[in-house]
Amino acid sequence: MPQSSGGRPVRIDTRQDRGALVLVVTGQLDLDNVAPLDETLQQVARDGDGPVVVDLSAVAFADSATVNVLLRAHDALGTALRLAAPSAVLERLFALTGLDTVLPLYETVGKAVEA
Repeated sequence: MPQSSGGRPVRIDTRQDRGALVLVVTGQLDLDNVAPLDETLQQVARDGDGPVVVDLSAVAFADSATVNVLLRAHDALGTALRLAAPSAVLERLFALTGLDTVLPLYETVGKAVEA
């Protein structure tokens, strides 16, 4: 489902992988365009069953709005939420905010699916 704000598109593609729903997020996530990710995660929390892996390898930028969305998703999904393959930008953001000690982070999508 492509979305854009201010010329900075974000894309969220979904697929199934060994019983897990994988959300592949591409683009820049900020206050102006993080809503599609929030809406998708909240919908999955309402409707889904099983692990939800968020592939963050293609996220070029993220801000505190993204952190808030991920924390809300964690509240809604609990241990079913798994963040995978964070880009260097997200690794730095997670380390600076301490999110890397709160949310389950996996080096690869495969490891997150298998967990």
